[in-house]
Amino acid sequence: MTRTVLITGARGNLGTKLRAHFSDLGWTVRLLDVRADGDPAITEADLSVYDDAWARLATDADAIVHFAGNPSPAASWASVQRLNIDLTQNVYEAAARHGARRVVFASSNWTMAGHRFAGFPLTTDHEPAPVNPYGVSKLIGERIGRAFAEHRGVSSISFRIGYCQTGDNLPGPHMGWGLWGQRMWLSNRDLCQAMERAVLAEDVPCAVLNLMSDNPGMRWDIETTRRTIGYAPRDAHTAVPTPEITEGEDAARATRDLQDKLYAIDHARRW
Repeated sequence: MTRTVLITGARGNLGTKLRAHFSDLGWTVRLLDVRADGDPAITEADLSVYDDAWARLATDADAIVHFAGNPSPAASWASVQRLNIDLTQNVYEAAARHGARRVVFASSNWTMAGHRFAGFPLTTDHEPAPVNPYGVSKLIGERIGRAFAEHRGVSSISFRIGYCQTGDNLPGPHMGWGLWGQRMWLSNRDLCQAMERAVLAEDVPCAVLNLMSDNPGMRWDIETTRRTIGYAPRDAHTAVPTPEITEGEDAARATRDLQDKLYAIDHARRW
């Protein structure tokens, strides 16, 4: 059975991959991006400003796959307020007003980045720990999804997406963030399969799910993702340490320990 899906951020890394995948399935694909760059299939719009001219593309869609926004972990508060928070609120509002069944929201592993050197499994029930405005904005996006599910009847699936590079997305020690980065690699076909399952899944009013490939040694829990939408990852990567990566991991851990100590001292002085 065919489906109708609206992709926001259609020109970006993830949007480009999903556009090709859904088109190959024979689904009807509607596309939104802030710049069309001459692509006649893409409707150009600034989604940070609500306008029915673009919101009507959500009409009776089986899902909106929401990738639009500022994807940079270095993004400023001003940028994420407009492009990740206000914009996400507008996309959910478009879904509610125009009858889209579900929004599949691209959240991020950055919602849990503060737990990088902890020893426990990273489930989505665990307390979040964003370390930058970008991570906070994605956490707020998850809460917007929950609010629209509970009060407006829009199903919401938020994926805390791992490390999915542009292009062929081959894993290895060239990836950033050391072993932590490699262990949350997400392959192109696992990304596409999960998004497909999220569109098709029945009886999911609201869920926040981790989305990584089945990488040995990772702390991210994907069992809940398997149970909730039938995700069946086909790819895996065993992290490859190098002397440079080991040195970087040690430095990052020492920096985190120092930050925690300074915070504790400052907190004690203030209160």
